[in-house]
Amino acid sequence: MDRTAATARALAALGHEARLDVYRLLVRAGEEGLIVGDIASHTKLPLSTLAHHLRTLVAAGLVMQERRGREVVNRADFAAMDAALSFLTAECCQGVALVREDAA
Repeated sequence: MDRTAATARALAALGHEARLDVYRLLVRAGEEGLIVGDIASHTKLPLSTLAHHLRTLVAAGLVMQERRGREVVNRADFAAMDAALSFLTAECCQGVALVREDAA
């Protein structure tokens, strides 16, 4: 998948209020991450709904999951978010020529 498609997928995943809340919670949790039950407690989302949103975030490459026995630890993938933000801002202030048909 190219960078444009990957960035679009990440932004689309974050375009839902619940997923944005989950992602921000995982960012605050840092490298330790959180298990699903803890995320549910913080967000007040039902487990089935939370599972759906986590699958979307994982598929978009924004969240990593690691199984520890019976628990699944979820972590924000900071490198993926940095790549998306870098893609959006990489060409900042490099100038764009204004092209208008009616320009004198």
